[in-house]
Formats: sequence, C-alpha cells, structure tokens
Amino acid sequence: MTVPPEKFRVGLIQMPATPDPGQNLERAMDRVHQASESGAQIVCLPELFQTQYLCQREDAGLFDLAEPIPGATTDTLSALARQLHIVLIASVFEKRARGVYHNTAVVFDADGAIRGLYRKMHIPDDPLYYEKYYFTPGDLGFRAFDTDVGRVGALICWDQWYPEGARLTALQGAQVLFYPTAIGWHPFEKAEFGAAQHDAWRTIQRAHAIANGVYVAVVNRVGHETGDVRGNAAPGAGLEFWGGSFLCDPFGRVIAEASHDKEEILIGEVDLRALEDIRRNWPFLRDRRIDSYAPITSRLID
Repeated sequence: MTVPPEKFRVGLIQMPATPDPGQNLERAMDRVHQASESGAQIVCLPELFQTQYLCQREDAGLFDLAEPIPGATTDTLSALARQLHIVLIASVFEKRARGVYHNTAVVFDADGAIRGLYRKMHIPDDPLYYEKYYFTPGDLGFRAFDTDVGRVGALICWDQWYPEGARLTALQGAQVLFYPTAIGWHPFEKAEFGAAQHDAWRTIQRAHAIANGVYVAVVNRVGHETGDVRGNAAPGAGLEFWGGSFLCDPFGRVIAEASHDKEEILIGEVDLRALEDIRRNWPFLRDRRIDSYAPITSRLID
C-alpha cells in the first residue's frame, strides 16, 4: 500500500435501477469508469445498486438475488477497481449462509483486494422498507479501513440517522464516512412531509461531519420504483428515490450536491490538511467527557 495522499478526489454515482440486475451492473461499471476519468480516486455506488429496491414487499423468492462474498459480483468489481487503480465501495446483498443474509458494503482497494466488509447494523422496518425480513443485523461492528487513499468508513443508509455509528467509526481514524443509500418519498405523503424529510436527512449527516471532524459522502439512488425486481412489481404507489447525493467537509459545508431527479456523477475533493485545521479549531474529540458516557449503552435512562 502506498503512502496516502494529503488530497484525493471522491466520486459518488447517483443512478437509477432497472428490473435487470445485469443491466444495472453494466451501468454502474460504466459510471465508475466515467468517475475515474474525471479524476476520482475513491468511488462509491448506491445501496443495493444491482437491483431495484427489493424490500418494498416480503417475497422469499427474492433471496435468490443474494450472492456470497467473494462471488461473481465482487469478483467483477474487484477487477474493475484493479483495472482503474481506484478504491471502490459497493453495497451488495450478501448470502452468508442458508437463511442468513446481510446488506453489506464491500471496500475494494486500488489493487482489487477486498480491504474489508461492513454489514449494515441498523435495519429498518417501515412501509415499503421491509428490511428486517431480508437482512440479519450486522455483527462486525462499526469499522474503518485502510485504503490506498487513506482510512475510510462505510456505513449504510438507515445507519445514517445514528450518531453512535458515525462516532465509533470516526474514533477508529476514518477521515471520510461513506453512506451508500436508498431513501425516498412515499408519493402520497411527499407534498406534506417531503421537504422536511429531506432536510432532516441532509442535516443529520452534515452534523456527523461537524461533530466528528470528518468528511461525509452520501450516495443515493434516483427515480421512481415499484419494486419491479425480475418483472414483479410491489403493490401500491412505490417509492420516489430523492437523489440529493452530496459530499460535505468537517465544517458541514456541502462541497458537491446532486439533484433530486437526475442521474449524476459527483466529484469532490477531500483535503486532509483542511480536516486537521478544522479539528484544531473545533477540538470536539479532545473535549469529550468519556468518563461520563457509560449510560449511552442503555436503551433509555429511566
């Protein structure tokens, strides 16, 4: 592994998904090529990019979409990372064993090697987000990974609402927190709640950057989906994925941000000298009262 640079460029692939997993993989690989050609040294794909969002209904047949790690998809992505000499982060539907499946972020280094796995820790169960049916909660904990560009963390979607996950990953030395994501509006409630929902999502992740003195990179899918996985649509109006992928610095300033409704490739720069300067002036990690935080492990403090 080479000495990590003081500056490096991040590429975020905001993309839609079709019912054809092969087509989605080809699209993703093409967009990764484009990001690399634009100077990205580390690239992140959206959550479960290879299919339409499958958790809109409970269907045992959809477990057939899961793959082992390593497997065909990770072998393909490993070769891509090696070919382009980039770090690549991709969320896949992992088949760990018969009946045990995870939503897993795989971190590939620039030589194609798998640097590590992160299995999604927080699993939602909401209308059209029936993830508890499909995914076993992660058992690897929150993790940071040494890569060719530096030390990074990978969390997934619902994890982005939890400050504990961001903190524990940052405390392991992660300089950038990546959140591959699949989040959208229920069309029937968008008019009333849509703006507030998006603002809360954007705000909480900018807060992770500020509180932990790290860059935060969020990459969402885009487009309206009815869970049309292998040609079988879920009942109801489906989900409108709101895009809005962004990269922000440790001051919470948004460096690059995508639209709500278009496929885009975001490129933004991480400057570790700026990170150092911000941490010197906002030494939140220094001033933590770790002697007083034990109750945080309680569900509630009654």
